[in-house]
Amino acid sequence: MLAGCATVGPPKTALTDDARPPAQLVHVVPHDGARNVSAAERFEVRAPRGRLERVRVSAFRDGIQLTVPGRISADRHRWLPADRGHLRLGARYAVDVVAVDSSGRRTARHSGFTTYVPQHRFIGYFTPEPQSVVGTGMIVSFGFSRPITDRAAVERAIRVTAQPPTEVAAHWFGPARLDFRPRTYWKPGTVVTLDLKLRDVRGAEGVYGLQQKTVRFVVGRRQFSTVDAATHTMRVVRDGKAPVTLPVTAGGPGNETYNGKMVISEKFDMTRMNGDTVGFGGEYDISDVPHAMRLTATGTFLHGNYWAPADAFGATNTSHGCIGLRDTQGGSLSSPAGWFFSGSLVGDVVEVVHSGDRQVAPDNGLSGWNMSWRDWRAGSALD
Repeated sequence: MLAGCATVGPPKTALTDDARPPAQLVHVVPHDGARNVSAAERFEVRAPRGRLERVRVSAFRDGIQLTVPGRISADRHRWLPADRGHLRLGARYAVDVVAVDSSGRRTARHSGFTTYVPQHRFIGYFTPEPQSVVGTGMIVSFGFSRPITDRAAVERAIRVTAQPPTEVAAHWFGPARLDFRPRTYWKPGTVVTLDLKLRDVRGAEGVYGLQQKTVRFVVGRRQFSTVDAATHTMRVVRDGKAPVTLPVTAGGPGNETYNGKMVISEKFDMTRMNGDTVGFGGEYDISDVPHAMRLTATGTFLHGNYWAPADAFGATNTSHGCIGLRDTQGGSLSSPAGWFFSGSLVGDVVEVVHSGDRQVAPDNGLSGWNMSWRDWRAGSALD
């Protein structure tokens, strides 16, 4: 006789952490197999009911394997990348994790995802040239290949720093230009570093940056030149030495030279100047202008002049807006123009006073020194 009854079969057990499969013990975001992941999407590895022992992440892009650095939290439940919120675009990510469950058993998991491939990219063309030696008035200027609407993101991705430390601020001139300058002129000997971390930074809807580089330039000696259009002279002060005064001819009646501070942005041993390119029609076309230094984007130059009468320099203004120094055809280093050209640097400041024209616009060439520091800083997208 049976005293009772029983169920035949294996005992029932609850599913514990010990029995969790790898996919449940380890959580990877973005999920395995995800596609078109955005650069800003959250990326993390978690083991809320276990401990992370090892996390290795690689990104494959352009045929190159890159190791993605990151850190496991103190409680070993979470891993985060060092560069949070900035996944590489157009890349395939591979995540390999080893975790330990509550019973001390190791579990391995592999996961992978791919990121969005942008159809449109932008780059920033910048001045000055890397490794160049420049004057103390140099302004760092970026011109972007596409209009930028996410200005704060782009500005944040560009850092301009100096040694010795110098306060530097940014100013936007429209959607495609961003300039950086210090509060006052750079000190001679300063090393300026440009860190561009624009790769995969969103500049506008569907448009992402391409550059990732670090470049430097050095500030050379100090030179400041003042052109007085009323007295037809230019006073040059170089490294605190005794001033040198040179006779000049500036813009004549109706074509006066801009007033204000301008910065030499380009130097040419010889260049062609054609009135058609700056709105003067066929009034002039000189194929061999010597010792030419650009002051504005609209065509103001300080250059050698061999065609004006010798007695015009220091006595009258005859140009179409440029500043002329006496020179010879072909250019002579012993002429006033040759002396000034050979001793000048891109980044030197030339200020024009007592001219009949208006003050040069801050975005015409590298003319940002005509703005107060307060107004300059107000043009930043971050302040």
